[in-house]
Amino acid sequence: METLSFEFPAGQPPKGRALVGCVGSGDLEVLLEPGTAGTLTIQVQTSVNGAEQRWQHLFERIFQEHTPPALNIDIHDFGATPGVVRLRLEQGFEELGHD
Repeated sequence: METLSFEFPAGQPPKGRALVGCVGSGDLEVLLEPGTAGTLTIQVQTSVNGAEQRWQHLFERIFQEHTPPALNIDIHDFGATPGVVRLRLEQGFEELGHD
């Protein structure tokens, strides 16, 4: 197991929280909680050692398209593909958009 930390510029924090996926089904769980204005922090606990650069590039691609809200994101990964990671993050952002 490896724990990775990332930080990106962000907008304002959302009002709600979201939990999407689960480690036992789809190999990925993502918890999104309001963070500090201007900062998005991500902590990844992964079973795949030595993949920090892959995660960094994936997040850079996702967040270059739009400025994310200020969040603290916890990801529990058990070997999910980049496509599953992106899907779960998009699901989490969508959940945050519902009142």
